[in-house]
Amino acid sequence: MTLLSIPDLIGRFHPILVHLPIGILLLGCLFQLLTINAKFSGLKPAVPLIYLLGGLGAVFSSVSGYLLSQSGDYDSNMVGIHQWLGISVSVISLSVYSMYKKQAKEVTLNLIAVVLIILITVTGHYGGSLTHGSDYISSALKDEGKGKAAIPPIANVQQAMTYTHMIQPLLQNRCYSCHGAEKQKGKLRLDGKDFILKGGEDGKTLVPGSAEESELIKRLLLPPSNEDHMPPKEKPQLTAEEIALLEWWVKQGADFNKKVADMKQSEQEKAVLLSFQTGAAKKENKLADIPEKEVGQADAAAVDKLKQAGVVVIPVLSSSNYLSASFVTAKASADVLKLLEPLKKQLVWLNLANTALDDKGMLEVAKLDNLIRLNLSRTPVTDKGLALISKVNSLQYVNLVGTKVTATGVEQLKPLKGLNSIYLYQTAVAKDDEAKLKKVFAKVNLDFGGYVVPTLEKDTTEVKPPAAK
Repeated sequence: MTLLSIPDLIGRFHPILVHLPIGILLLGCLFQLLTINAKFSGLKPAVPLIYLLGGLGAVFSSVSGYLLSQSGDYDSNMVGIHQWLGISVSVISLSVYSMYKKQAKEVTLNLIAVVLIILITVTGHYGGSLTHGSDYISSALKDEGKGKAAIPPIANVQQAMTYTHMIQPLLQNRCYSCHGAEKQKGKLRLDGKDFILKGGEDGKTLVPGSAEESELIKRLLLPPSNEDHMPPKEKPQLTAEEIALLEWWVKQGADFNKKVADMKQSEQEKAVLLSFQTGAAKKENKLADIPEKEVGQADAAAVDKLKQAGVVVIPVLSSSNYLSASFVTAKASADVLKLLEPLKKQLVWLNLANTALDDKGMLEVAKLDNLIRLNLSRTPVTDKGLALISKVNSLQYVNLVGTKVTATGVEQLKPLKGLNSIYLYQTAVAKDDEAKLKKVFAKVNLDFGGYVVPTLEKDTTEVKPPAAK
């Protein structure tokens, strides 16, 4: 955890400090203009004090604003304009106070009041643009409501360019306001390939080929109440299909130049992609690996208990009652795992990757007899725990990457007739056992990993001198 320096801390008070002098100065300008009418002449003695207080407040706001700008989270050109406008407000406000003391002409004071109102308005506009984007006001006049899809409908999704037609519009409509050209919260920009791959102040945001290690995906899956959840809870949220799209893109290598059709897709992923296609039949707009028969809504109290424990519970489709649960920010303790049982009818996807789930915890997982997708990667689960899910007949996908399971343990899953994928990279399955498992699971996709990418002549290679003898 990085501690803030004193200047950083003071800078973060700018949004709080800036509103007080704005209100004070506008009140001073209003009083000044009202004194044109003799009926309000009684206000005149208060005006210089108001300008003095507002001017001093503007000075403090300018200082804190300058310190905030040093974070590098904002567009430097717009920051420069906003900064000098703010300084101008401070100088003019204090100058007007001095002019009052010298008994300047009323016409001059009235004219300055009008100029100050305009200057405060323009300064505030640039400040709002830095925070919310330059089109913050105008966007309210456009048909861009919160409920609008972030990805425009596509006539033929398989022929679409994955990044240009799908990923980029999604990021533009859900992420650019905080991570675009005008504002880079956490020094992260997502409005271009080089920026995305560069990451932010916390390092890499995207790990091509690994959605589970990509901060971009992790933060999307955090509970909205978590301060690191993205987008912030007050912003439009991504749908389950949009999150699934990003996960698929990252998992397939986060390619910026390929068509959808040129990237590997499971049946479930094809169904997700189809949901973005214009005129796709509603019946087809269902995931291939969720039950065709619909189910009633899950118990809201049970869902809330899981969320309070840090478990991310979301619908697998925005139009479905079937649920996905992810322990990305929760401990897979026995008490928390027991909270899953009331959702056994609705829960079809369960992600326990990178948790301390052990064989004892698998007793609770085995009770979830509607599970279709189960991710146990990099957990302490062994063959003993794997045996417990051999009667979860609905299982189609099991991820065992980085576990200690052996070929003997994997064979215990043979009774599961619906299995179509088992991921076994970095497990205790011996190389000699791979052929045997392929015979046992003749109709199942067994992924043992260990892919080797050939080096081509055009590739850049690093040549090192031989070690000194």
